[in-house]
Amino acid sequence: MFNHAPSDYVCPFCRLVMGGEDEWRTQRDVVRRVELATAFVSPRWWPKNHGHVMIVPNAHYENLYDLPPRYGHAIHDLAREIAIAIRQTYGCAGTSLRQHNEPAGNQDRWHYHMHVFPRYVGDDLYFTHPQQDFTPADDRLPYANKLRAYFESPGSN
Repeated sequence: MFNHAPSDYVCPFCRLVMGGEDEWRTQRDVVRRVELATAFVSPRWWPKNHGHVMIVPNAHYENLYDLPPRYGHAIHDLAREIAIAIRQTYGCAGTSLRQHNEPAGNQDRWHYHMHVFPRYVGDDLYFTHPQQDFTPADDRLPYANKLRAYFESPGSN
């Protein structure tokens, strides 16, 4: 319903979930996998909110309208875990979640995804745009390592 992906769309998020990589997303970006959802450090950063995480369903659904409730619940539960981990490890003052549907809603990848942003006082997240270029994998790695270490520590869940 209300889908916009072209018929020849190759989904970068499905590729990542299935263990593949592309020039912008690597398996080193993945910080947590659960049965129905995967979380990874995004390659697209906002100027003052580095290391934000994206959460995707492990099956392909284009947007919120298509997303079955059990996937929605899994994504929201994982978003909570990621937000707590970001708050614990990044030294930020809070977190924000963001999700977009259709071109008019600012969706530009045709697989449902939710953003979890670290927030800082005066960061102007909602008044800025993402950086033009994708952030190199080596710059994302310290953020992914912090989050993975958090989830591997006793008592993190």
